[in-house]
Amino acid sequence: MAGEARSALEGAILIVELLRHIPRRGFTTSRHLHEQVKAAGFDVSLRTVQRHLDAICGCFPIECDTRSKPYGYRWLAGNQGLHLPLLTPAEALLLRLAKREISELLPARTLVSLAPLFDASQRELEAITPHQADRRWLDKVLRIPDSQPLLAPRIAPEVFEAVSEALYHERKLHIHYRNARGKRKQATVWPLGVVQQGVRLYLVCRFEGYDNERILALPRLVQAQASNEAFPWPKGFDLKRYCMEGHFGISRGRQVRLRFVIDKACGQHLVESPLATDQRVEDLGERLQIEATVVETELLHRWLRSWGDQVTDVALEPTGSLPAPTG
Repeated sequence: MAGEARSALEGAILIVELLRHIPRRGFTTSRHLHEQVKAAGFDVSLRTVQRHLDAICGCFPIECDTRSKPYGYRWLAGNQGLHLPLLTPAEALLLRLAKREISELLPARTLVSLAPLFDASQRELEAITPHQADRRWLDKVLRIPDSQPLLAPRIAPEVFEAVSEALYHERKLHIHYRNARGKRKQATVWPLGVVQQGVRLYLVCRFEGYDNERILALPRLVQAQASNEAFPWPKGFDLKRYCMEGHFGISRGRQVRLRFVIDKACGQHLVESPLATDQRVEDLGERLQIEATVVETELLHRWLRSWGDQVTDVALEPTGSLPAPTG
């Protein structure tokens, strides 16, 4: 009797393992599933796997494609697949915040694979009674812009998926795009990075046949197709350094010692949130003199101008070239 119970338990565990490996997009075969469960430590035959798959299709929303052999298996469209672990409220909150804040910077295939987790987090929070604090947390935290907010431009989902696929696998990307004058062009590029500036996304790339980097606004890509052909990663290329060198109109490529005087009421936040670790503040009565070593950027100049008459006696003294990026 004990042997029968053990056999039934092992069969149940095998079914769970098979369900875990059946995809939600695209079909898999019994042979492929057999290889996966064997790799997971199950010493079973292909016939055993096929027999379990026949039973699974009768009990779970699994689609079996019988048009040709070997048969294909996948979860029915709209089904979230198998999810055994239950999310705690804290985990659900973390996932909802992650989706809200960083989803635009994740590869498309990662977003697809995480979709069940995001959906599960939504269901977990919806299941919490309305008066519970956990459910209200997302309404208690908010990040707001410190400049004029803009709506994010639309990027075709298939374009973003192709770009992220090529970037992830370091493969060539065939694109149709519109330049700043609206003229449509075609090119093959090497995708090297995606940069988010405000609400806009940009692709840093090399056009095939050239040895310098270029920037393309993702909303201007009309079509994109990831190639199966890999490209050699440019020696010495560093995305952070590339941005710091001023290619996004941010940096002027030098470090400066900044000094200015600001109205005390306006400048109090700089006492609490310094411009740099070496910042010095001198109290002048109704005003403060601020001095700090910073990187000269267009953003810095815009920020200084935005204070109008509240900031005076601005001085920038060069201290040397831009330091290498860290972190």
